[in-house]
Amino acid sequence: MHDIRAIRENPAQFDAALARRGLSPLASEILALDEARRAAIHAAETAQADQNAASKLVGAAKANGDEAEFERLRALVAEKKSEVAAMQAEAGRLDAELRDKLLWVPNSPLDEVPQGADENDNVEVRRWGTPRAYDFAPKEHYQLSAVGKAMDFETAAKLSGARFVVLKSGVARVHRALAQFMLDLHVDTHGLTEAITPVLVRPETMLGTGQLPKFAEDSYETTNGWWMIPTAEVTLTNFISGEVWDEAALPARMCAHTNCFRSEAGSAGKDTAGMLRQHQFEKVEMVTICRPEDAIAEHEGMVKRAEAVLEALGLPYRRIVLCTGDMGFGAQKTYDLEVWLPGQNTYREISSVSTCGQFQARRMNGRYKPAAGGKPEFVATLNGSGLAVGRCLIAVLENGQEADGSVTLPAVLHRYLGGKTRLVDGVLV
Repeated sequence: MHDIRAIRENPAQFDAALARRGLSPLASEILALDEARRAAIHAAETAQADQNAASKLVGAAKANGDEAEFERLRALVAEKKSEVAAMQAEAGRLDAELRDKLLWVPNSPLDEVPQGADENDNVEVRRWGTPRAYDFAPKEHYQLSAVGKAMDFETAAKLSGARFVVLKSGVARVHRALAQFMLDLHVDTHGLTEAITPVLVRPETMLGTGQLPKFAEDSYETTNGWWMIPTAEVTLTNFISGEVWDEAALPARMCAHTNCFRSEAGSAGKDTAGMLRQHQFEKVEMVTICRPEDAIAEHEGMVKRAEAVLEALGLPYRRIVLCTGDMGFGAQKTYDLEVWLPGQNTYREISSVSTCGQFQARRMNGRYKPAAGGKPEFVATLNGSGLAVGRCLIAVLENGQEADGSVTLPAVLHRYLGGKTRLVDGVLV
């Protein structure tokens, strides 16, 4: 959420940031509402002061035996009390209206973020690895004979409907191995703190990271008001919600492996084949909570940690910096990592790593106490996939496919697979 004081001080800068995202100016509308809110608060405070002053005189009039003055003052106190209640209610209404309006406004992009309208204006930063040359036509993951019946969409459809999958036998174990490998790498090598978090959360938890109210239709709500998380960013970032941490606790770098749930609203007919876009999937998510001045360096470090997973698996990828028109709601800057999928003959997103500045912290009132003293300040938050497990499985299967129909698995996974090195007809060998 934006700082209303910053909008007051530089409304032109606020509108310019919105323009970079292709949005219309909002500063004048927000400031008019803010002015009305502050006027209502001042009026309520003035009426409260008048009520307090009159209340003090009531007792004196009673003690002096001045019954007429006593009755006049008592009526005045009652009148002011009613005025105060009405004015406080109006101030509260305007405050809620201003907060609601600000909750719908996206974060401001950093100056270095490239200007653009959509994904076609994203900028490639670097590539790693060379896509393998095949002497046969590579297939997509769900077409591979090596997978066999261990990737079962029919049973999943019977159980749950479209965009679900049942993984079995060797494919299920490779999927589990990938998640375990990612966690071990992030915890043992990168020094992240692992957490196991709920996947059902309160609405205010979703609001804190920006999934609500704007993206309600993209998520699932239970009948008793819980929301199913679309990513562990929601839970991990909210660790600091409503709290003030000591500066010595920062940066806090965390990771979690969870099931994730997305309704995929608005994506009908897109990526329906295979398990590229599912309603339920697994991710190993990374979150960092730090001082605002450290956020840029932390962003670079986080994307390198995600890249390290792909490099260890030997998967070619490219790093993209998203343009202003393709960047997420809460992000100041985002890098996407796209892994090479030979079956599609293209790169596809497997990780999105964003720095959000103090945007989420303001929504959830997450602050830290500077070691040098002074008032608590809002923290900065970052999040990134490290990685999407299902998409990583797809990449491992497609990049490791052989002419005989088997899949050769990355060496770093062998110890998680009981020493098995290949997948044949859904079975590890």
